[in-house]
Amino acid sequence: MPTSPSASPLPASRTESDGSAVIRVLSYNIRSMRDDTAALARVISACAPDLVLVQEAPRFFRWRKNLARLAAASGQVILSGGATASGPALLCSLRATVERTEDVLLPLTPGRHRRGFATAVVRFGGARLGVLSCHLSLHKDERYEQSGMLLDRLAGLGTPYAVAGGDLNERPAGPSFRRLAGTLQDGWATRPWGTEHTWTRTGPERRIDAIFATPGIEVLGCGVPLGLPGITGTDLRAATDHLPVLAALKVPAS
Repeated sequence: MPTSPSASPLPASRTESDGSAVIRVLSYNIRSMRDDTAALARVISACAPDLVLVQEAPRFFRWRKNLARLAAASGQVILSGGATASGPALLCSLRATVERTEDVLLPLTPGRHRRGFATAVVRFGGARLGVLSCHLSLHKDERYEQSGMLLDRLAGLGTPYAVAGGDLNERPAGPSFRRLAGTLQDGWATRPWGTEHTWTRTGPERRIDAIFATPGIEVLGCGVPLGLPGITGTDLRAATDHLPVLAALKVPAS
């Protein structure tokens, strides 16, 4: 596993006097909690997120109980998603004020895995924010269609600002990734922090997980939090087969 390059500390969460908010957003494929759940909870806790955009949340037997156990162990609460969104889920800290949530199932292609979005509208101080967690298809044609649905769903949340993140199953040069980055800010490309690659188990290493933000949100830093205090390579390897993406974002008051 690569070591983190030197980087300035990622800003902590806070609410500004003008009502804007600095928030930490974590996107993480947790492989249905089939690995070391204690290590997974330690990684999430060390990132001190306000929002956790989960992919591959538990979907079967006692899935709500298992996701609640992870949320409690990492200082979060369940916001939306899980089996009802076919895998994506949202967790949040008690700092968030929740307006509404919606789990969305995408059209099913026969013989392929069902996909969905976990979405919510939340407030931090005076900042109102739409949130979406996704896990796009393994198939190029379906993935491109889902990227368009993602943009439509973000616009349909009716918020001035929004953040989306997840496992795209595609590198930045791919058409679906480029479609999203053509409308939204790609956090790593906008202000890289930490390291880049989220898939390191088999070569070549690549970035297939990302956090995106709508224009008007200031990206203060985004990347894989290697070297962040409290995060060890041992825990990252034990927790799941993906590395997490952590972003600090400044969301204007709205």
